[in-house]
Amino acid sequence: MSEDVLAVAAEAGRWSCGDGKFSIDAERALLRFEIHADEPLPRFFLSRRSALAAIHLLAIDRDGTVRRRSIPADSLRSSVAGGYFIAPLPDVTGATRQVIVAVDLPSHRMTLEKGYLARADATGGLAGMRSLLVLAGLAGMLIMPLIFNAAFYRALREPFVLWHSALTLSLLITIVVSSGLSVMLFDPPAMTLSWMATLIFGMTIGSGAMFTYCFIEPGSMHPFLRRLLPYCAVWSLLLSVFHAAFPFIARTIQSSAYTAAFAPVLAVFLLSMIDALRRGSRAAKFQAVGYTPMVVVGLIRLVTGVIPWAHSSDAMLLFYIGCICEVLFTTLGMADRFVTMKRERDGARTEAELLERISETDPLTGLLNRRAIEQQFDQLRIEGFTALAIIDLDHFKAINDLNGHAVGDEVLKAVARALQPTLSVRAYRLGGEEFVLLLRGDDAEIQAELRRRAIPAIVANAVTGLERAVTASMGMAVLHGEEGFASLYDRADKLLYEAKSAGRNRTRYALMSPPPLDGVLSGRAMVA
Repeated sequence: MSEDVLAVAAEAGRWSCGDGKFSIDAERALLRFEIHADEPLPRFFLSRRSALAAIHLLAIDRDGTVRRRSIPADSLRSSVAGGYFIAPLPDVTGATRQVIVAVDLPSHRMTLEKGYLARADATGGLAGMRSLLVLAGLAGMLIMPLIFNAAFYRALREPFVLWHSALTLSLLITIVVSSGLSVMLFDPPAMTLSWMATLIFGMTIGSGAMFTYCFIEPGSMHPFLRRLLPYCAVWSLLLSVFHAAFPFIARTIQSSAYTAAFAPVLAVFLLSMIDALRRGSRAAKFQAVGYTPMVVVGLIRLVTGVIPWAHSSDAMLLFYIGCICEVLFTTLGMADRFVTMKRERDGARTEAELLERISETDPLTGLLNRRAIEQQFDQLRIEGFTALAIIDLDHFKAINDLNGHAVGDEVLKAVARALQPTLSVRAYRLGGEEFVLLLRGDDAEIQAELRRRAIPAIVANAVTGLERAVTASMGMAVLHGEEGFASLYDRADKLLYEAKSAGRNRTRYALMSPPPLDGVLSGRAMVA
């Protein structure tokens, strides 16, 4: 860079313009553009953004007059042509024969390969505005999955939702930074967008790897490949941070080495997809379709960035198409995964509820058991169930001894039908021939007594061959304040014992007036 640009430009032997090869091995690379008087005169030099030190622009007239302009990298403006910077030329007139562009410390061959002169920035014309509108629409499309992900995460707090949001957000920022939208919205310096694009690229690869790590179903990917994905994510981020922060450490080979360093990440991803598809992963099918254009973009950038004689290509059009495919199909895959997970969770919840009901239900009579009443008691007390009645069949052992246990079981089933659970009456079997009623309402005593008196008739109608009527005794107590189940049950049980001692087939009440038994009750019992 100590050599004078004009002196170098004047030496014909220093120029190599016929082989089409571009090299950044020297500290300063020169581009020469011939100016023809019959063509529109250019006003700007544009090229792809990448790290560099400065741009020197020379306009050389036919009489040897030279006009110069030097622009440090930090002062370069961004072009609305996606990923390009724009530098104003010195005055170019009809007498200008050549424009020389010298690039100090170029870090990527594309800065030389993609350079061109233009009369105006790339916004000119309807085509440029259409491109910006299309890219703005694409950016808007990427906002929708972020909204969906917020709703998804509230329903199912799965980590792959967060990683998909990070992936979508990084793609959205990439589109803004790599296109003219950033210039239209913020107009940041070209070198700022250059290192931002490098960092965001690493974030995109890293979040994509972590999304794959979390999204592929358990058991649908080899454990070793799954363990490699987080390392790939960290590797990608570290590579991008280093390349953005220190672009000139190994300037002549750094861009190629940086590109080549992502080859292992691409290989791990491809192997992960192939393995997941082989194992029948539904999520991998959506991801494979969505990621295919991006994988092709990665291969194009890898091949053209590493092979010295190949012209570098970032395949931006395919990249934009890949953004649509990636977000669209991965979002569809997430929706499918959510439906599957919801179905599985609903099935598990239904099974759990069924098991809970089984554990709380007496298998013989279908009534709830002691476990159920103990678990439900506090809630039922809040709902107004303040009376508890214990019903015990009289001389039930004699039924089993004389008629057999099968007949005894039929008697118990008939008693369960006689207890008639309703919205105001809950019936439970505590074991053997003992039943419990929880009741609410002003007529709780009448409802309990109705059921006790209905037992002989219903049992006689349902079970034949019994030598005598099956009767029952009952003890009934009313809840005192915040009294618990054990205390209330103990009081009712003592009253039941009193009913048994008094001759059976009767009821003992606590702190309540006996209900009007004859007439209505006896008639209701006979009907039951």
